[in-house]
Amino acid sequence: MSRPDPDRRSLVVVGAGPRGTGFLERLAANLPELYGDRPLDLHLVDPHPPGGGRIWRTAQSPLLWMNSRAEDVTMFTDETVTIDGPVTPGPTLAEWAGIDGRTFPSRPQQGAYLRWVYERARAALPPTVTVHEHPTTALRVTGPRDGRQRVWLDGHAVPLTADLVVLALGHLDAHPDRRQRELADFAARHGLVHLPPDFTADTDLSALPAGEPVLVRGFGLAFVDLMVLLTEGRGGRYEQQGDRLVYRPSGREPVLHVGSRRGVPYHSKIGYELDGERPPLPRFFGPAEVDALLAAPGPLDFRRDVWPLVDKELGWAHYHRLFAAHPERTAVAWTDFEEKYAAAAPRSAALDALVAAAVPDPADRLDLDALDHPLAGVRFESADALQDGLRRYIADDLDRHHDPAHSPDLAVFGALLSVYGQLLRLGDIGDPDNWWHGFFSYLASGPPGPRLRQLLALSDAGIVRFLGAGVTVETDEERGVFRASSASLPGEWTEARALVEARLPDPTLEHTGSPLLRGLYEDGARATEAGLLAVDPDDGRVLARDGRPHPRHFALGPHTTARAGGAFTRPRTGGFAFRQNDRTARTALALLRDLSCTAPEPADASASASASGSEFQAEPEPAPLSA
Repeated sequence: MSRPDPDRRSLVVVGAGPRGTGFLERLAANLPELYGDRPLDLHLVDPHPPGGGRIWRTAQSPLLWMNSRAEDVTMFTDETVTIDGPVTPGPTLAEWAGIDGRTFPSRPQQGAYLRWVYERARAALPPTVTVHEHPTTALRVTGPRDGRQRVWLDGHAVPLTADLVVLALGHLDAHPDRRQRELADFAARHGLVHLPPDFTADTDLSALPAGEPVLVRGFGLAFVDLMVLLTEGRGGRYEQQGDRLVYRPSGREPVLHVGSRRGVPYHSKIGYELDGERPPLPRFFGPAEVDALLAAPGPLDFRRDVWPLVDKELGWAHYHRLFAAHPERTAVAWTDFEEKYAAAAPRSAALDALVAAAVPDPADRLDLDALDHPLAGVRFESADALQDGLRRYIADDLDRHHDPAHSPDLAVFGALLSVYGQLLRLGDIGDPDNWWHGFFSYLASGPPGPRLRQLLALSDAGIVRFLGAGVTVETDEERGVFRASSASLPGEWTEARALVEARLPDPTLEHTGSPLLRGLYEDGARATEAGLLAVDPDDGRVLARDGRPHPRHFALGPHTTARAGGAFTRPRTGGFAFRQNDRTARTALALLRDLSCTAPEPADASASASASGSEFQAEPEPAPLSA
């Protein structure tokens, strides 16, 4: 790498996957207005292909699907997005690929779409912008707060020089915590298999032998990928027999004993559209309520301060839809109910009494606590009874999520998206256990319906066995096996020589596998109790421990406090991630423009550096993270 030109500004974007690509699209859209024809070096650093990045790369099994329909995925702004920059419409995945919008595309299909979006955004940059792609990993960012930064790359002795750095790292690896290290040590001593939390598509599953029991802890999307790769991925196939899906094993499958805290899979994607009147949102958790929370003294506690408002907002959407679309299942006039609902305190006895009087059938009432703990207090007499009970639960969930008679469920889905957009302004919401994000994913980000039909077929074939809720895993030193039990079947244990943690690594700064993020923390960046990188919710600038935003560091994505509610944006839904990307791009361009109008820094001052330095504040010993 040559000595930087002091007359040219330089922007380094670390991460060229979906979030980096989205930022690039907004950068290109805003650049003519805010930066003009000034020269700019744009460096994109990512060891994976631009566009798709790691998760959506085209070189992976086509058996792996998105959990979004093709018509629900767009990388382009539309008239519903409130942004300061120009709206630049573009095709959805379905429109670009020419496929049925109701299908769930494969991940390689999505990767091809993202690559096209990346190439289109790059082509939209003026010739005064020189793009440099660096297919490697960024290791560290150093430099003074008020000067040029240095981005150190794996395999390069000389760093990139940057006026601004934008981190769009996406989902990250993590080092195992103490419990995972103990399980790995136990497995090594006894010749067992232990697969820690990881991205399933990147995990070597060959160590799981055919016909052998495997304990699987986790029942979300990572489990679905595991299920697919160990069944169809090993040569099994499905046949439709009337209304029933049947699995034909290849003989190479292990037997998956799966359980989790809830003991049930994430809820199925909803298979119908919401017609007629939609609940007006936000109603009880909007900008005014967020302003009041931000103005309140002391730190926020999610369960105490935020959750009651969220609960009331979700209830509002549910009952608005129930009264509008299914009035025969209500007992009072909507106007009367609406007035009293608005006046009642969140999660109060008065609110419960109002709902009980207005909605005769308890099945039509929204009980978020019951949704979060569907097997609470349920005990089964035998393992076979547990299998039958879980199969009924999954079948009922499929029926409900494909029946418009339960359309309040879809209204709640819309409210969840609205709530997530408001929560972005709160940053660290006082939720150290990350409960809200898990609850949101469980309700709103579950698998396509066909995947749960496949799960039922695998259960019928004996390839999948359900463990139940409140699963605990122990190690048996004497027998040299893993043992699992659950609250759903007390006193029963399942033994296996393999344990898979079917969940993604936690995106915490304490356990992150990214040396770059760890270095930022060591140099003074602030982490929340949940271990997320704290950023300014307005423009994504990285915050120091004293609350000061770094003038030259930005961050977007799931490792930050400004992460959006889903991987991709649905068309005509306002696009929270689009707003974040637009604001960050505009802030970055304005800063680069202002730097271009000042006297250039001496070239040798920015080029000479060691791989250490403090970017935030003088703190010889960073405070320990709690997580």
